[in-house]
Amino acid sequence: MQSNEPVIVVQNLVKKFGNFVANDNLSFEVYPGEVFGFLGANGAGKTTAIRILCGLSRPTSGKVMVGGFDANTESEKIKTNIGYMSQKFSLYDDLTVRENIRFYAGIYHIPYNIIKTRTNDLLQKLGLEHARDKLIHDIPLGWKQKLAFSIAVFHEPSIVFLDEPTGGVDPITRRQFWDMIYEAAHRGITVFVTTHYMDEAEYCNRVSIMVDGKIADLDTPNNLKTKHNAANMDEVFQKLARGRKY
Repeated sequence: MQSNEPVIVVQNLVKKFGNFVANDNLSFEVYPGEVFGFLGANGAGKTTAIRILCGLSRPTSGKVMVGGFDANTESEKIKTNIGYMSQKFSLYDDLTVRENIRFYAGIYHIPYNIIKTRTNDLLQKLGLEHARDKLIHDIPLGWKQKLAFSIAVFHEPSIVFLDEPTGGVDPITRRQFWDMIYEAAHRGITVFVTTHYMDEAEYCNRVSIMVDGKIADLDTPNNLKTKHNAANMDEVFQKLARGRKY
């Protein structure tokens, strides 16, 4: 973490759909260069909260600031100043590797000469020079995921949101993917990540665990394990999700 000023501020966030409360009075802050884990079972309210943080939905009540922009009134500014990698693969199968990079870079209004230079650097870094003109459909899943993440931070956003980014890939590729996350965080990019892999929660600076629309606990992985008398983050999650009393 590189600053005491948070880049995400959430205060008393409530999101309702009719009588259903998806997010029940959430409050937390996230800091520059932090890898912040956002955990919870399906239906816990993670996706709803992320949509609000990404400017795709508005809160029913509460204050949400992302990168200095208000989610209630400046959602379009949020969208142009963040990176996002969706749970379902976010690149276009019928475009080549290079065309995907150019397409997304164009959305963020990166000048063509910079796109060209950064594309060459990125393909070299990923070892994908040989695949620059291959369709996304024809490259392995692990490479797709790495490329999708690289494109999500291609415009050097202050914050990138990753929604279960390592789903379906092998453990070695997952570890390599997390190396890329750490590298981005080292550059000052805040990484807000959801995952179903509890071992990945150990890689985060802090972890928020949601249960039934509320934040059941939020702390560093080590503090959470100590607090809940657990050997690992999976035990922490299971105890909180089941509502066990200690």
